[in-house]
Amino acid sequence: MTQYLLSIQQPDGDPPPPEILDPIMRDLAAFNADLRAAGAWVFNAALHPAHTATVLHPKDGDVLVTDGPYAEGREHVGGFWVIEAPDLDAALAWGRRAALAVTLPIEVRPVAGG
Repeated sequence: MTQYLLSIQQPDGDPPPPEILDPIMRDLAAFNADLRAAGAWVFNAALHPAHTATVLHPKDGDVLVTDGPYAEGREHVGGFWVIEAPDLDAALAWGRRAALAVTLPIEVRPVAGG
């Protein structure tokens, strides 16, 4: 089986209010339970907001440290799963379910050597 990264493309800003977020979290918990029951789950994590990132830039044999996300933008990776799937079609099927659960875009990418 191949491993795939399913990453959540989350907009910057405050999370939605409870009346929107609560059903999303419920659907997300069901999705995670289904991943585990199917034996496809390897690892998942939510991330703190992009503004909490620290970026390390190699330069002239040294490393510069800067605050904030590496890429400026309105969306950043908000969380991710690493799953196992027999092929890209199966990984995309899980990605579709993830997108419906979190109501945000999901990027699906094979893990090199996974």
